[in-house]
Amino acid sequence: MKDLQVTYRLECTAAEVEARAQAIAVEQSIEMPPEAVRSSRVREEVIGEVREIEADGPFFLVRVGLSLATTGYDAGQLLNMLFGNTSLQADVSLLDFEPAAAAMAEFGGPRFGIEGLRARVGVIGRPLTCSALKPQGSTAAELAQIAAALARGGVDLIKDDHGLANQAFAPFAERVEAVQAAIAEANRCSGGRTLYAPSLTGGPDELLARYRLAREAGAGMVMLAPMISGLSALQRLAASEAGLPILAHPAMAGAARVSPPALIGKLFRLAGADATIFPNHGGRFSYSPATCTALAHAARRPWGGLRPAMPVPAGGMTLDRVDEMVSFYGRDTILLIGGAVLGAAEGIEAAARAFVDSVAAHTA
Repeated sequence: MKDLQVTYRLECTAAEVEARAQAIAVEQSIEMPPEAVRSSRVREEVIGEVREIEADGPFFLVRVGLSLATTGYDAGQLLNMLFGNTSLQADVSLLDFEPAAAAMAEFGGPRFGIEGLRARVGVIGRPLTCSALKPQGSTAAELAQIAAALARGGVDLIKDDHGLANQAFAPFAERVEAVQAAIAEANRCSGGRTLYAPSLTGGPDELLARYRLAREAGAGMVMLAPMISGLSALQRLAASEAGLPILAHPAMAGAARVSPPALIGKLFRLAGADATIFPNHGGRFSYSPATCTALAHAARRPWGGLRPAMPVPAGGMTLDRVDEMVSFYGRDTILLIGGAVLGAAEGIEAAARAFVDSVAAHTA
C-alpha cells in the first residue's frame, strides 16, 4: 500500500523527467532494478510509484507514492525513506510529505503540545517568552546567575544555548544542577513557573543519562537538535515514561535540500517535538515571510490527530519586534529573544521584565 505521499522538486529537462522521476521512486523504495524483484507483494506494495509530474517554472514537481511500512514507524528511517539516497543527487529537493492519517499516531508526535506547555507554565491567552543562556565559555555558576536574572524577570522558558554540551568550563551535570537550583529559587521568591530546558547532547547512552539527570534535577523541559542527535532519539525521548516537553533546535537543518516547513514544521513534530525553533524572517538568517508562515502552519495545523507544536521564531530578534511577531504568528507562539536581552544596557532582569510585559500586553 502506497500510503506515504512525497513531493520532490527536480531540476532536469522535459525529456529526462519521466525517467528521473521513476528512478527516484525506485531509489527511495527498493534501491534495485524492479525487474529483478520476484515477489509479487513487493512489486505491488513496496516499489515506489510516480503519481504525478508537474512543471514548476524551470523545475518539475514529482509526486511519488511510497509504502509507510518501510519506515518501521521510526522517525529516522522515515527521513531515510523520504530522501536518504536521493539527497545525494544535487538537482533534487524534498518539498513535502504526507503519511496516511490513520498511521501517524504510530510515530508518537508531541506528548504535551501547545496545551501541555501552557499548563506547565500556567500561561493562557498570550505568547510564551523564552531566552537563552550564553555565551559559550561561561562557567556553570555564571550561567546560573544569568538564569536567575531571567527568571526573576518573569521569562517563561530558559534554554541552554545549543552550543552548550559537556565542556570542561560548564560540565552538563554541574550546569543543570546550578541553573535549575537558581531558577527554582527565583520561582519560589516570585511565585513564577519558569521552566529550564537544558540542551541534550552525546551518544545514545549519554543522551538518555543526561535526560534522566535533567529530569531528576527538576528541569521542566529539555532541548534537542534532531539533525545532530537524530530524529530517532527525539522520538525515543518523547515516548519516555514521565517524559518532559521537548524543544527542537534547528542546528544543521539547513544542510540538506529539505524544505523548512516539511523538516522543522512537520518531521520534527511527527517525531515528538512540542515546540520547534526556526529562523524568523528579518533576523540573522534568510527565511522568507512565506516560509515562516508555512512552517508555523505546519507545526500547529490539525494533522492526523497529533497534538500541535508551538512555533518558536528566533535568530537575532529584538524587543522592538515583539508587536510585529505577535501580529504575524498569533498567540500560540513562543517568542525567543536571547542576545538582545542578555546584552541590554539596563541589565538582564530589567530587560527580561520589559520583554515579558510587552508580550503580556497581548493577553486575551
